[in-house]
Amino acid sequence: MPDTIHLLPDHIANQIAAGEVIQRPASAVKELLENAVDAGATEIKLLVNDAGKALIQVIDNGKGMNASDAQNAFARHATSKISTIEDLFQIRTMGFRGEALASIAAVAQVSLKTRRAEDEMGTAVEIENSKVTDTSAVACPVGTSISMKNLFFNVPARRNFLKSNSAELKHIIEEFTRVALAFPEIYFSLSSNGQDVYHWEGGSFKQRAIQVLGNAYQTKLVTVGEKTDYLTITGFVGKPDTAKKTRSDQYFFVNRRFIKSAYLHHAVANAFEGLIAKENFPSYLLYIDVDPAQVDINVHPTKQEIKFEDDKIIYAFVQAAVRHALAQFSVAPSLDFSLDANIQQLDAIQKPFTDEKYNNTTKQSLYEGFSKKNQAHLISRSENASKQDWKSFFTDIPSSNEGLDTAGESYIVKASSMGLYKEGNPLQIEETASLLQLHQTYILAPSQSGVIIIHQQLAHERVLYEKFQKASAQPHATQKSLFPVVLELSVSDAILLEDIIEDLALIGYEIEPFGQNSFIIQGIPADVISGNEKNAIELLLEQFKHFSGDIKFSKREKLIRCMARQMAIKAGQALSHKEMHALIESLADCDIPTITASGAPTYVELKEDYLDGLFSK
Repeated sequence: MPDTIHLLPDHIANQIAAGEVIQRPASAVKELLENAVDAGATEIKLLVNDAGKALIQVIDNGKGMNASDAQNAFARHATSKISTIEDLFQIRTMGFRGEALASIAAVAQVSLKTRRAEDEMGTAVEIENSKVTDTSAVACPVGTSISMKNLFFNVPARRNFLKSNSAELKHIIEEFTRVALAFPEIYFSLSSNGQDVYHWEGGSFKQRAIQVLGNAYQTKLVTVGEKTDYLTITGFVGKPDTAKKTRSDQYFFVNRRFIKSAYLHHAVANAFEGLIAKENFPSYLLYIDVDPAQVDINVHPTKQEIKFEDDKIIYAFVQAAVRHALAQFSVAPSLDFSLDANIQQLDAIQKPFTDEKYNNTTKQSLYEGFSKKNQAHLISRSENASKQDWKSFFTDIPSSNEGLDTAGESYIVKASSMGLYKEGNPLQIEETASLLQLHQTYILAPSQSGVIIIHQQLAHERVLYEKFQKASAQPHATQKSLFPVVLELSVSDAILLEDIIEDLALIGYEIEPFGQNSFIIQGIPADVISGNEKNAIELLLEQFKHFSGDIKFSKREKLIRCMARQMAIKAGQALSHKEMHALIESLADCDIPTITASGAPTYVELKEDYLDGLFSK
């Protein structure tokens, strides 16, 4: 019988490897930019067409290659960074695996032009499907220009999984920004379909931070700088007033390599504890320089997830460095003892304290409680103060809780006329039952067979989800804003908003472009309270970006789920009897009232026999 195990042809092996290294156009951008950095370039230009699907070109003025190196660079496992196994533990360059160019050549049509300073002529190489189709001498400037066209042209299934142009361009910008932030001394430019997007001159780390984050951060950055024998931490954190509803301005770099680390983010968040709201995210740009032997950067194909030899030490240093910076620049909370100028205009200051007023004041028992030694706790009984006087404080309180809307109270209301008694409805609440809001999160109501506990936020999410689903067929009503709000976003967030702006219109948002990376909010859904439009959109974008990447969800489905989560009443929000009434009625009318779109229960029912069992011997 013939052998069943055989070696794969090189071009197929390269395509398989490409699936790890080149997942989308942004992956190729990252690898090419890092190669340009390693070549010692001081100027790097990135050009993309059709969000990288048609063209990705990187031009640098680095040291270039000779003819032999130009061809060998596309072979598998070819690298100039590693000679011995010990080199793996002293890596400070960016690209080192020797798979990137081979992977790119396996899934795109590649053209390379390169020349060294000492060579009169450069070298041009054409590669398609991992095979060199042409090599020639060519006149070109010092450095390297590499173009990859028609990404995944020979793997149609992979190409079909690419997202929209706006989504793919957003990923490209993210990778471009990360490399540019890591190497501020290098000039970077980016153009898309012939239009300039970024043009950043080389400079200091702070200058690059302002270029990326925007001029608004000019006076909003706090310098971080801690040096120890183990590591060095430098960079910037935004002052508390720069905290956002999104994670868009958060960057960690280890030895100039961008990394993702929820663990280290937690260290920064802890340093900001008490300075910003819990739902907000601090802005930071932190650079960690550590001995490469203490870091394993080869744990993931993208090299964005790394492993430290001692995570706890890094965590402690990061947290301490940020706290020290905030304290050093007087950002930490403090008591303000300065006198408000408005106080000087009060009657108590402007008008004289007459003898008559003094006598009237000193006769009161309250004055005695504060003026006599050890008597500040004393409330004296006067002859005129009877028990009936104290009861008078409560005579105006209504006998029932009907109509109480004060925040922080619990509400007991009748649940009559709620329409919750349809045949087969899971919310079987008795007509004479009362409702109770517990901890401003749960709504308790007796049912025909026990007690129902409704989670107000999850219940409202279900209601909104079904409403937005139906809005796809019939657009939701919009209320025009009396004072339209201007929303300024980063380039990547602006691209994302443009991609979903039509879907937002169906839900009730009227948003229009308003200059570069700016939008104007002309209207909001009719049932949304105005005044928080900007934060609402920012939070929506953040939730959309971090939504599950499961391909079974369409863009519309993701948006609907994000909107339902973002607009739902939150746990901890006090509800009036009318609001609880409306929420339960709306939940009962849902097609699937028992769970949210993500599968969490909206309510639980404790049966009477279960409750009896809790108290049985």
